[in-house]
Formats: sequence, C-alpha cells, structure tokens
Amino acid sequence: MLILECPYCGVACDETELSAGGEAHLKRFGPDSSEEDFEGYLFVRENPKGVHFERWRHSYGCGKWFHAARCTMTLEVFGTYSAQTFEPPKELSDKISAKRPGWSWRDFA
Repeated sequence: MLILECPYCGVACDETELSAGGEAHLKRFGPDSSEEDFEGYLFVRENPKGVHFERWRHSYGCGKWFHAARCTMTLEVFGTYSAQTFEPPKELSDKISAKRPGWSWRDFA
C-alpha cells in the first residue's frame, strides 16, 4: 500500500484517502500557443521506470493538492511538498540523489 504524508495537514494517509492527479510540474501553455504545444500538454507524459513526480489530492482529508516524489518500481516514497512550487525542493532532490546516484528527470537533476 502506498502511504503519503499530506504536507498541509501532516496526516500520513494511504492511497485510498487520496486521488491521483497525474504527472507534476507540467508546463501549461496560454491561448496563443501552437497546436503542437497544446497537444503535447494534453497527451505527452513522462512514464519513467524509477523516480517520478506526481500530483495527489487529499480527497478524504483537507482536500488540497500536493506533489509527491516516489519510485515507480519499488513504490518508495521520497517525500511530499506543496503543489504551489515550480520544481521539487532542493532537500528532496538531494535525498533522491543520495539513494539513487545518477538519477535524472527533466531539468530537476
């Protein structure tokens, strides 16, 4: 079972209390964007084997969205953080690097 801690209310909750929201840190494009940019935003997603950043909602708790970093192979959770950030906190990136040397994901390595 996947256990994530909500960074807002501090509750450690299992996945049945949460709603998955897909990949975190997607670049959204405005109304003047090209059709290729919009298509990429809608349909192109990372699906890594390893560390992945995801959006989750504490549905049966405070109701807020947050981000989580976890390994898709082992379900190991590295941490959670506020959804109002543009990239993962440095402490979390350092924690992942310590356990998975050489990992990379987008511009956040």
